[in-house]
Amino acid sequence: MKYTFFFSLSFILSTVYVNAQVAIKPAIGINFSDFSKDATTGEYKSKVGYQIGGSVAFGKKWYFEPGIFYVKKTTEYADENSQTEDLDFNLTGIRIPVAIGLNLIGHEKSAFGLRVFGGPSAFILTSKTFPTGSEINNASFGVFAGAGLDITIIFVEATYEWSLTDISKDISTVDVGKSRSLFVHAGVRILL
Repeated sequence: MKYTFFFSLSFILSTVYVNAQVAIKPAIGINFSDFSKDATTGEYKSKVGYQIGGSVAFGKKWYFEPGIFYVKKTTEYADENSQTEDLDFNLTGIRIPVAIGLNLIGHEKSAFGLRVFGGPSAFILTSKTFPTGSEINNASFGVFAGAGLDITIIFVEATYEWSLTDISKDISTVDVGKSRSLFVHAGVRILL
């Protein structure tokens, strides 16, 4: 019975693998991030950050796409009531998105395609410049939704991400809230 189960499972998985289209997608792009809490005397403004990395897409009409990106997010705090210099909040780390997507127009081998996708993500902090001196969570989790456009082997994607985790560990001392980010990147699709 145990062998029959494992044989059946391996047969199903190998069939899915053989029928699935696989695409490697290296990419580079920019991002804009800000915080969810309203500042009492100032304003958080998104500044341009960057990301570089890639993902691997498995599937045809519906697809599964895990990825990994090195990301730098930058947000500026401008105090309206003070003559002091504006403060920059920089967070650098590894972003791991896991998307489930749907090809709306075209398919994995089409010259033109339009896709939508969404899923969970994790951000693992590697370095920070946070002027308040407060402790920052080393990992944060979020959800995202986006759309992609494929033209031959080139693709462009835009993703909006909502963090589910507060940035600060101790929100009683400093509470900037959760991050919100817009990611735009482009790359090539290498079909296998």
